[in-house]
Amino acid sequence: MKPKTICKISIDFIMTILLLLLMAKQLTGDSAHEWLGAGMFILWIVHHLLNFKWHGHLFKGKYTPPRAVQLAVNLLLFVSMIETMISAIMLSREVFAFLPISGGIALARSIHILCTFWGFVLMALHLGLHWNMILNLIHRTVKPPASKPLQIILRAAGTAVAVYGLYAFIKNRFLSYMFLTSSFVFFDFERPLPLFFTEYIAIMGLFIFLAHFAAKGLQKRFSKSK
Repeated sequence: MKPKTICKISIDFIMTILLLLLMAKQLTGDSAHEWLGAGMFILWIVHHLLNFKWHGHLFKGKYTPPRAVQLAVNLLLFVSMIETMISAIMLSREVFAFLPISGGIALARSIHILCTFWGFVLMALHLGLHWNMILNLIHRTVKPPASKPLQIILRAAGTAVAVYGLYAFIKNRFLSYMFLTSSFVFFDFERPLPLFFTEYIAIMGLFIFLAHFAAKGLQKRFSKSK
């Protein structure tokens, strides 16, 4: 595996871990949340620099339906990340406290909640749209035995994660934060820490599952229509 590829995978993995930690602000505390967020934004910039060729091909080639969907998700994720960082800077009491920013706290808080939860979903969709690439990489590295029973087991496991993810999505009131029907994020401090991360990983798995199979279906339909 090329060093650049290893670097990309490592950064993406760290960003995924940071994303989960950032969703647990009430557990990490405000100070750690701010520093983790700043680290996330730096890694996000590095991620774009390492994938600079993708930006160079934006206006080249034909836009098939699968490519158009991928671009839409990427652009929405880009906007979400930018707005999350801008609102985070406005709300900062430590990392960016030196900046002469005053006022707009209520609006910044609403934007931060909105973009944080949309960003979580969009990042999961982004991963799902690239899931084939991840599976191929795992296959080349681990070289698991190609067997029908194993494929059935993995698909059943993926379906189970998606179903649990839907339950966790509803339980954790994601829609109320994604559409700002709630001004503050509710957090159950009596919930065990492992359960919190299990639920959020399952929610991520739900949207990875949906994006992966939607992309496969769209690609198959587009191939048949050609």
